[in-house]
Amino acid sequence: MSGGRAPVMAQPLRPPSAGRAGAYLGLFVLGAVVGVAGALVQPAWFPGGLLLALAGEAGLVLGASRVMRGRAGGAVVAAGWTLVVILLTASRPEGDFLFAAGAGSYLFLLGGIAVAVICATLGGGRQPDTGPVRLGK
Repeated sequence: MSGGRAPVMAQPLRPPSAGRAGAYLGLFVLGAVVGVAGALVQPAWFPGGLLLALAGEAGLVLGASRVMRGRAGGAVVAAGWTLVVILLTASRPEGDFLFAAGAGSYLFLLGGIAVAVICATLGGGRQPDTGPVRLGK
């Protein structure tokens, strides 16, 4: 390690700043809102509503990953979406429910989780701030 600089991976981790933590909280809430909106849209115009709901989730997860410059942004959105959709699948004591037992509801739930994982993974990881380097030199 010539040059006196430590490799990027050896630098200590710092806690996120207050602004970054607030952005993650906002993304979590935005993911929850998209989950509720998707739950309402997907049965209304089947199959177009289902595709619209999943496309909205995919766009938000990818966008959050790019804006936050790491996969954590997409993961936070996916966590908010998943939490709300799982909570909406539970029936109430009065017998009310939001999701019917049909193919569209299962496709929304399982497809949404798959879309969230795929898009959060594709969002791109954090890149070092240094210039391009060649390994082994």
